[in-house]
Amino acid sequence: MGSAPPAFIGAEEVEKHLYRASLLLPGLEAALANFSSGAAGGVAQPVRTVVPVRRHGGFLGVMPAYSAADDALTTKLVTFYEHKKDSSVPSHQATVLLFDPRNGSLKAVLDGSVITAKRTAAVSAIATKLLMPAFAEVLCILGAGVQAYSHYDIFMELFTFKEVRIWNRTKENAVKFADSVNGPVQVCSSAQEAVTGADVIITVTMATTPILFGDWVKPGAHINAVGASRPDWRELDDELMNNSVLFVDSREAALTESGDVILSGAEIFAELGEVVKGTKPALPEKTTVFKSLGMAVEDTVAAKFVYDSWSAGN
Repeated sequence: MGSAPPAFIGAEEVEKHLYRASLLLPGLEAALANFSSGAAGGVAQPVRTVVPVRRHGGFLGVMPAYSAADDALTTKLVTFYEHKKDSSVPSHQATVLLFDPRNGSLKAVLDGSVITAKRTAAVSAIATKLLMPAFAEVLCILGAGVQAYSHYDIFMELFTFKEVRIWNRTKENAVKFADSVNGPVQVCSSAQEAVTGADVIITVTMATTPILFGDWVKPGAHINAVGASRPDWRELDDELMNNSVLFVDSREAALTESGDVILSGAEIFAELGEVVKGTKPALPEKTTVFKSLGMAVEDTVAAKFVYDSWSAGN
């Protein structure tokens, strides 16, 4: 008898089982803490391997991880392309392979795009809960792609903002965003206008040079910097990077992959998992930056959650 063929769980099905990103919060908080606990935490995760596809302006990332606490083994394959002309195809596409850790059999192939969008937004929400100023009233989103939507959804669920602003390089996409979400969103004509006076700022762009500048940012604000995942790409300028308290998901990854961290020479204060664990303080009274590169173990937690929910229904 051969082993059963792997299940295929497509985007629609993943969305059905992961209808709210907040479902991932307990698992992700635990995974962040475990990752930042070193060998004792039981997370085996190398920095992602990235293969440039120079001829077509793209990249293929390979992100394997094993989490002992979840007894889960996955690899995510993610492509990201700077589609300057063809915007019908998403800039990021992903697939997650879920293995049986006991024997290495492939159990499932899952759409990874929904997983990536939701786990990234959930981790930003964890960082924001810990790092944002006490009376945060204004939320600003720079970018209007998939991650803008997933961040908006969980931030509206978990936090109470009096005002939400959005800016996008292509204004029509920001207008489309404002028209399609459930609450009132103010479309701003410049990034500076969107950022001025904001308490929490989310950057989810494909920018390769800074779009957010330190002299615009209100002292004590919290920034979730989600884009710029290459060592020569930037979203934040040197002034902001060097005058904020810098938190990262992984020190090793940030020093390998983040142009904002590498090129500014900014000092990393802590990993988010260290704050979750309580071994490093959050410092919400300071201006804080959480540089999110995304970690394979976050995909592991999300893929296992979806697979377990899907299995229970089958």
